Amino acid sequence: MMWQLLFHPVFGRLFAAQVVALTGTGLLTVALGLLAYDLAGTGASTVLGTAYAIKMVAYVGLSPVAGALVATLPRRPVLIAADLVRAGVALSLPFITEVWQIYLAIFLLQSASATFTPTFQATIPDVLEDEDDYSRALSMSRLAYDLENLISPALAGVLLLVMSYHWLFGGTVVGFVISALLIFSVTLPHRQPTKDRPFRARLTRGVRIYLATPRLRGLLALTLTAAAASAFVIVNTVVVVRSGFGGTDGDVALALAAFGGGSMLAALALPALLKQLSDRPVMMTGAALLTGLMGLQAFVTVTWPVFLLFWALTGLAYSATLTPQGRLLRRSAHSEDRQSVFTAQFALSHVCWLVTYPLAGNAMAAWGMGPTLGILAVVGGIGLVAALRLWPEGDPVVVTHTHDDLPDDHPHLQGGGHRHAHALVIDDEHHAWPTNG
Repeated sequence: MMWQLLFHPVFGRLFAAQVVALTGTGLLTVALGLLAYDLAGTGASTVLGTAYAIKMVAYVGLSPVAGALVATLPRRPVLIAADLVRAGVALSLPFITEVWQIYLAIFLLQSASATFTPTFQATIPDVLEDEDDYSRALSMSRLAYDLENLISPALAGVLLLVMSYHWLFGGTVVGFVISALLIFSVTLPHRQPTKDRPFRARLTRGVRIYLATPRLRGLLALTLTAAAASAFVIVNTVVVVRSGFGGTDGDVALALAAFGGGSMLAALALPALLKQLSDRPVMMTGAALLTGLMGLQAFVTVTWPVFLLFWALTGLAYSATLTPQGRLLRRSAHSEDRQSVFTAQFALSHVCWLVTYPLAGNAMAAWGMGPTLGILAVVGGIGLVAALRLWPEGDPVVVTHTHDDLPDDHPHLQGGGHRHAHALVIDDEHHAWPTNG
């Protein structure tokens, strides 16, 4: 059972740390949207689009550097330090009075997250070595992320009845502090020993492995589709609900909760589904549904209940598209390269949001909901078609290949010869897919 993992002495506390941190982040999302609306009115979409683009710049530009810098450091102090930095920045958010201050705070906050998140994600496969346990953990992690879109907005809606949204930022601070305390309370597995590589090699190794692996190139294309849909939800929900439907702050929270609820439903179903189907058809189906939903909404005017249904279906398809990604990353790297590959996924995938966040915000401000969804549907379709081409059907783990340039006495050839078959990943002996050495 999935929930038995909560009793794992290490994963249980790590999962709890993730839940409380993301609950706080969910409060931040709601409060930041309302703050932007107060400061910019109907221009809030542009403000939020720019703010989330800055977030992506921090993720894309800083995560590989941060990953290379902390690659040899113990994981626990790295995670705790990142949490405390995020708590310190969040503490300043209630005092923001200018739009530029939002941009600065987001950059500082997400710079710390660019260190925390890949390190955290790469730790879980070492804590849970069993494939089925890890699959269940990925779904639980997806559920934790969905708390940002379900429980946090619901909690925010209740709190907004009795207090100003400025106080919601305090929940963000509390979440990061509790996360740091929970991580402090566990002993994490030591990093796998790695070769002593120069900084430049550590900086680029994960990206080189990632881009040389077909299934990961397909994953990146699918992430573009997911980013197109989620960018509209995150950036424009507050404007669509408040200005389009004449809704309240509570209605904004309800719409985000619908998205999160659909995503949670998919995450609950995925562990059993992935025992029957491989990752590729599940993820491709999710991406196709996302593209279709965006395209349909570009031409159809919906009522409030139908809008909530569409948001729930978008959340379901989004989760189906991205939740299995950890299985692909784990399968595509040796344990000593896992941190760098997870960091590469974190950086490269956020290039997609770097494109779609400002696109969603600026197109909404200029042309409205229908044309914006039409443009994003085209972007999503491009990602889907690219994924179908980049990630071949079948995707074998064991690959027959030849090493023509390795000497006969090379340790890798012992027992198999120059032409052999094994579970192939990109490493020092395999530079391409398939490889000749």
